[in-house]
Amino acid sequence: MDPIDEAIIRCVQRNARSTYAEIGRAANLSAPAAKRRLDRLVATGAIRGFTAVLDPQVLAWRTEAFIEVFCRGKPTPAELRRALEDVPEVVEACTVSGAADAVLHVLADSSTHLEQAIQRVRATEPVERTESVIVLSRLIKRPHP
Repeated sequence: MDPIDEAIIRCVQRNARSTYAEIGRAANLSAPAAKRRLDRLVATGAIRGFTAVLDPQVLAWRTEAFIEVFCRGKPTPAELRRALEDVPEVVEACTVSGAADAVLHVLADSSTHLEQAIQRVRATEPVERTESVIVLSRLIKRPHP
């Protein structure tokens, strides 16, 4: 990883839809050179993918829940992440100590939408079962540094 790679990564983190010309300008490269470097970062796994970042408030997703996930077998964190990343209502997922394999923070626009999201999580391999708690009120929320 050199300063050029770092500039490319910063650029696509700010906007995953950046053109090769924009990435090149950010890294002082031509568009074709930026494409080659970006392709290499993807091929080596330094960049695992590109995504849209949803704003739950704009989508009016104000129904919150925390879901404990219990798995069959012993999936790796990477396997579990891949299994859950297609559920857009999952805004955060963490592996945890204790009985559960992971805890998910889920946002939805209604209890019906939340139930559908939970059903999609439950239908995902290697999920065996879930236990959910719905957030009634947020007492403390501090910004992350």
